[in-house]
Amino acid sequence: MRNIDLSPLYRSFIGFDHLASMIDAASRNEKQPSYPPYNVELLGEDKYRITMAVAGFDESELEIQVEENTLHVTGNKAAQEKDQERKFLHKGISERSFERKFQLGDHVKVLAADLKNGLLHIDLERVIPESKKPRKIEIGSQLIENS
Repeated sequence: MRNIDLSPLYRSFIGFDHLASMIDAASRNEKQPSYPPYNVELLGEDKYRITMAVAGFDESELEIQVEENTLHVTGNKAAQEKDQERKFLHKGISERSFERKFQLGDHVKVLAADLKNGLLHIDLERVIPESKKPRKIEIGSQLIENS
């Protein structure tokens, strides 16, 4: 495994200390589960949708939580007695519990979630505050100090 030296980046990027920890976490060979399958769509300039295939799950068995910049989607399938009595010739629909994490960018907010036809849709939007938007600085303008 290769180690990457990020020190040249620190000379020109100021205030991105957390970026190094994110890259370190991503470079670790932590296996991301492949279940359940999902899509990430770009709906507009700052609008996104995550669609997860959660066949067999009820709304009460799914939980969506945002903590800091991480979106956690968990599904806890309760073992039912009638499933133990059923005999499958082929069982291709996996109804096992899962936990899926998505790293959200700065200022990305979860707007809504909907479960329809076995698909869980999570709508997201990046809302940049006015103070973070680019602004033009006129040359020769004076600095206004708050006293």
